[in-house]
Amino acid sequence: MSEFDIVAEAFSRTAERYDRFAEDHPHQTRMRGKVYAHVARLLRPGASILELNAGTGTDAVQLAHMGFRVHATDIAPGMLERLRDKVAHDDLGERITVQRVSFTALDEVEGGPYDAVFSDLGGLNCVADLGPIIRALPKVLAPGGIVTWVLMPPICLWELARIFVGDLRLATRRLARGGTRAHLEGLYFTVHYFTPKDVRRAFGAEWDLLAIEGISVITPTAESKNLAKRHPRIYGALAWVDDRLAPRAPWSGWGDFFAISLRYRGSAR
Repeated sequence: MSEFDIVAEAFSRTAERYDRFAEDHPHQTRMRGKVYAHVARLLRPGASILELNAGTGTDAVQLAHMGFRVHATDIAPGMLERLRDKVAHDDLGERITVQRVSFTALDEVEGGPYDAVFSDLGGLNCVADLGPIIRALPKVLAPGGIVTWVLMPPICLWELARIFVGDLRLATRRLARGGTRAHLEGLYFTVHYFTPKDVRRAFGAEWDLLAIEGISVITPTAESKNLAKRHPRIYGALAWVDDRLAPRAPWSGWGDFFAISLRYRGSAR
């Protein structure tokens, strides 16, 4: 199997568990809420969004409820099955369309051009080079359109702190050259990490930088479910500081993720 086939199979296998883990998860809910607020600051109500690596549809459903129109794409059949179930359950068929297609094949995307291209929670970290995806964006993005991508950076303070409890592997995994081998449901693939500078350089001169914002800079990573539930006062204090650091350099490029938004100044292709 190719690397993308492996990724698709791994995420298909974990689709149900992925949704179940997100239930009663106040920290992940907060993280996603920060992403939605970021998007809402930049897009007009009713805008059309092409979502890459849409997963089980959590983001697509929320964005649709916020008034946006979403074309949700992914390569994992198991994820898309759950996405379609959510669309039907919430009667969002007029606001969400679904297509199985890779973000490496944007010329196959149906509909468009779109007002925005959105990718959340590190789906694009499965590729080593963002350049080919970026060069294909004008095929699906309207002139003046916006890209908002939420990516994993090399610097995650919460993970680096693991060095103090002797977990050197986890503390330094994002710093490995050539990416880090990850495993999910018994399958292995490589995850790559990007700084905002890497991303800005890859987009080039036809794109204007609009915003960079750290997502969970000093609060835990998305895998942490218990701190917010068991120690709400400590978590609340961390979140208060996190909110104030997240839009400021260098914190804006650190964290479990960072959101970066750019506007396209070129013409459609």
